[in-house]
Amino acid sequence: MYRIRFHGRGGQGMKTASRILGSALFREGFEVQDAPRYGAERRGAPIFAYVRASRTAINERGIITRPDLVVVADDSLMSIPAAGTCQGLYAESVLLMISRDPAEDWAHRLNLKNRIVVLPPAESGDDPVDTPRVGPAAAGAAARLLGVVSRGSLVAAIGDELGSMSPDVRHENLDTALRAWDAVADRAGIVEEGGHASAQSFTSPDWVEALFDEARVSAPAIHDGLTSVQVRTGLWRTMRPVIDFDRCNRCWWVCSTFCPDSAIDVDERGVPRIDYDHCKGCMICVAKCPPHAIAAIPEHAAQEEAVDREAKA
Repeated sequence: MYRIRFHGRGGQGMKTASRILGSALFREGFEVQDAPRYGAERRGAPIFAYVRASRTAINERGIITRPDLVVVADDSLMSIPAAGTCQGLYAESVLLMISRDPAEDWAHRLNLKNRIVVLPPAESGDDPVDTPRVGPAAAGAAARLLGVVSRGSLVAAIGDELGSMSPDVRHENLDTALRAWDAVADRAGIVEEGGHASAQSFTSPDWVEALFDEARVSAPAIHDGLTSVQVRTGLWRTMRPVIDFDRCNRCWWVCSTFCPDSAIDVDERGVPRIDYDHCKGCMICVAKCPPHAIAAIPEHAAQEEAVDREAKA
């Protein structure tokens, strides 16, 4: 059975990458599982996606703890322990990374003996908001490294999964995937199938006897006020919503109601204010504002503007 684990950030298309690879493997006659795993949906948060493929029925479920191929679409995740990019690697595991640094540097940094394949990222356009389509690139390169997916099946899988998109978008994603497919041609087929995990060999953990205190001792007693306001979740933000008050209709309820974090407050005059310390940049307010009075700008650009204003003041 092939076990593939994708790592990326929200918005980079890891869920789509796993579905493309899963569809391509299904077209080659494999039984397939593919599923994403993530918590609160927000752009930039680490997410995971899993693909299993076997010529026989798949009885495994859940996360992949012993991957044959690990795909890392964002190399900044390598320094985040909670991302678990190297979790479960064994001697034959292959690590595919989209990075500007060579494989030798990563092998030295991580002290890994595993085979590492590096795919250079596509260059973004002139628009600073534009991000390269790493999802299709990850799927295309992973399909080639497995060595059991034909080019035709990859093309058809992209058509299956992106069929609802415009022809231009499908063409761009297909072009990205095929470039990645060609870029790793010299490493085609290096991923080996892992063995089947047998339930017969499973050893249950030892029983842990937990001590129990009386409720008056062990039950929590919380007397302090709420502390969530002290967690500046706005630091997660990569895009910032900005209100154009000349276009704002002072409708008072739409943006504040749909904000999932209650980061938008409306005063008695109906004027909305955004709490940037706790706005995560989900951009729901941008999508919901009826007069389109809220625009999205890159966070770094907003910070640069603030610095310029302070310098002029």
